[in-house]
Amino acid sequence: MGNSSKDDSANSGDASPGDVPPSDTSTYSEGEKVLAYHGPRIYEAKVQKAEIRKNEWRYFVHYLGWNKNWDEWVGESRLMKLTEENVVKQRSVDKKQGADKNVKSGRSNQAKAKSSTDAKVDKEDVKNNVSKGKKRKIDSGVEGSGTVEKHVKIQIPAPLKKQLVDDWDFINQQDKLVKLPRSPTVDEILTKYLDYKSKKDSTGADSTGEVLKGIRCYFDKALPMMLLYKKERKQCSEAVVDNISPSTIYGAEHLLRLFVKLPELLAYVNIEEETLNRLQQKLLDFLKFLQKNQNTFFLSAYDGTKVSEGKGKGRDE
Repeated sequence: MGNSSKDDSANSGDASPGDVPPSDTSTYSEGEKVLAYHGPRIYEAKVQKAEIRKNEWRYFVHYLGWNKNWDEWVGESRLMKLTEENVVKQRSVDKKQGADKNVKSGRSNQAKAKSSTDAKVDKEDVKNNVSKGKKRKIDSGVEGSGTVEKHVKIQIPAPLKKQLVDDWDFINQQDKLVKLPRSPTVDEILTKYLDYKSKKDSTGADSTGEVLKGIRCYFDKALPMMLLYKKERKQCSEAVVDNISPSTIYGAEHLLRLFVKLPELLAYVNIEEETLNRLQQKLLDFLKFLQKNQNTFFLSAYDGTKVSEGKGKGRDE
């Protein structure tokens, strides 16, 4: 799953200028219960809004049984009518993904796993909508969900775990934000790592490059959906416009958050165990590179002007 209470910044598949204009009447109406694809699964959802964007009907949906932070805009191709035939299809997909036969129970278990992995560091324990004063706990792994197909563990070095705690504190306790655009950006950090690895071992440059492309792709897709605190959403909607990739705007602070989510995301990737193990080693090596350059890549202090301007809107309190 991926949360997105933001605009359409993460949408894909926009219609081309030569496409036939959509019908004046949408297929799905506001308030209608539907089935929605999200990743490899199908979830029951409710249409909150419907409107035409870029020559295509878009729908803002709420996934039933999930926190509102998962709400997002989706295209018509990701939705299905809530019919008996489609419910059977949903159960079939869930069964193939190793889900519980009781779909509703399965989603509930997933939601618990999501809340427990949303962020964990050391002894901090904070859920998505925590009251001010609590710490956010960030972990590198996914806790027991029967729907996780593979056990993926990415061990985040202790200095970077502390970086995550400080990151949470700056934003949620001190009302500060990372000033954008960052320097170096995610793209620049990935390029620096590729250069670093190429100098050490030029024979592995191709495989390293593929891994970095994957990290960049995951980051661009996950940033508006999974990697933002509530107080950062307004800033994101203002910074990521006109199809700008988040990886060219954001830096190490948000890139590190991705590694908290990667175990959850990679658990559903269809790759062999041996390949997955090699990938985990490469990701760990990249984290060590971040740690080695921590003072260069990460901010020591955040900007305190942006959050105060938006007080009263979308606070985590």
